[in-house]
Amino acid sequence: MNIHPPIKFLDPRTTVDGSPRATVKLMHLETLWFNTGTLCNLECKDCYIESSPKNDRLVYLTANEISVFLDEIERDHLGTREIGFTGGEPFMNPDIVAMMTDCLERGFEVLVLTNGMRPMMKLDTQLLALNCRFGAKLRLRVSLDHYSKSRHEELRGPHSWAPTITGLTWLSDQGFRVHMAGRTVWGDDEATIRNGFAHLFSQMNLNIDPHSPTQLILFPEMDEAAPVAEITTSCWSLLSVDPNSLMCASSRMVVKHKGADRPTIQACTLLPYDPRFALGSSLRAATSDPVALNHPHCSKFCVLGGGACSVSEVSST
Repeated sequence: MNIHPPIKFLDPRTTVDGSPRATVKLMHLETLWFNTGTLCNLECKDCYIESSPKNDRLVYLTANEISVFLDEIERDHLGTREIGFTGGEPFMNPDIVAMMTDCLERGFEVLVLTNGMRPMMKLDTQLLALNCRFGAKLRLRVSLDHYSKSRHEELRGPHSWAPTITGLTWLSDQGFRVHMAGRTVWGDDEATIRNGFAHLFSQMNLNIDPHSPTQLILFPEMDEAAPVAEITTSCWSLLSVDPNSLMCASSRMVVKHKGADRPTIQACTLLPYDPRFALGSSLRAATSDPVALNHPHCSKFCVLGGGACSVSEVSST
């Protein structure tokens, strides 16, 4: 008789061995993310959200739709400081400049995650105008997976390096606040990776500190099939991890699923499709109950990997 091992990450209350599963309570909605849609000009290897020129499982948000959530922040005095835009490639969304403008005019800091390629460069005039008006309130984080062309294109595809370097150089030359995001998939230690980026930044004369964990974020890898331990309530002290440092303690993400009547809120930027992490359509409802760490990403990326998506989350880890 075949005896199958118990399956992890099924019960939101207990782990596979019956221990109480760790949960995280939202302490303060510091960052609200908007996924502008999963369409992207690239189809990268191991993209956690499966963005591509064909994937529209998350459809484009509109400026009117995000204004509802911005109004809710102001009406309920939620004290949110930062608005993040992710995708897909945010600059493919037809309303991206209008959405950024609305957020900036309301006084929010704005962070846009981009590959820095042609979709961004097509909006150069509008972006320059926003940077002129709002300066330090606007920040762009460009994804450059590795400091070498060959390894970057190993994940992003052929001919993806040069356009990104062009866009990155333009942003730096025009005085934008630019940060970078790399990956650790090749197994090099952190010092080696940061030193490699330091050499590249020096060659390009970029005003980015490669040794700053906020100016150059190195993302741990996410593989749902890889074995990983579940996180119990006792892990906080055993691992010396503060649950308030995790993303779900300070952020939520708005998405719009294809065919849906309106946007909804997910607990985490890494879990846009999982219905177990869907928290309704209002920020008040989405911030009331603790989030059970009931997914491999919760363990591998956030707790064990120390991963974070915004400056506030990186700063607190």
